[in-house]
Amino acid sequence: MALGPNDLPYALPIHPNLVHFTIGLFVIAIAFDVAGALFPLEKRLFRFLALPVTRSGFHAVGWYNLLACALVSFFTVAAGLYEMLLAQPIEGVTSSLGLGASATLLWHGVGGVLILLLIVAMTLWRGFQRFRWRRDLGRQVQWSYLLSGLVLFGVIGLHGTLGAELAAEFGVHVTADQLLARGFDLREALP
Repeated sequence: MALGPNDLPYALPIHPNLVHFTIGLFVIAIAFDVAGALFPLEKRLFRFLALPVTRSGFHAVGWYNLLACALVSFFTVAAGLYEMLLAQPIEGVTSSLGLGASATLLWHGVGGVLILLLIVAMTLWRGFQRFRWRRDLGRQVQWSYLLSGLVLFGVIGLHGTLGAELAAEFGVHVTADQLLARGFDLREALP
């Protein structure tokens, strides 16, 4: 398998794009469930803005985004693990967190799998709330679920810092960093 200068068999890494898609779906899911939970307080604002919204509409958007997030997360983690196996971090660098490349890769990989499991668990929890426990109630979500979602926001943010360090500090799958580490003079490549 021929690898390009970014150490991948394709031009651009797939994992970072899927990561941002996963995060966006998760944030939208929790945000809309929060809006649905607080709907009676916001109802006047929506009426003032002439927006025809319902509490069940907010919860539906939250549910479907979380379900999509859980499905996309499998591809996100799979792409991340594949790209991690091909990673050639720049040697002799320590991250701002004091970790070496191997430790950062390990923590990021294990953390990604754990976050996938947490997202799947939250999706199951949300599904039980929607279809079993709270199906006849206006507010489909428990406050503990929303709090758990907000905590997971923070965990995802910390985890994303490790991924950012892999690219910024260790040059993992960053073409320019890898070319410079191999002694390629970028000025020679310019016309």
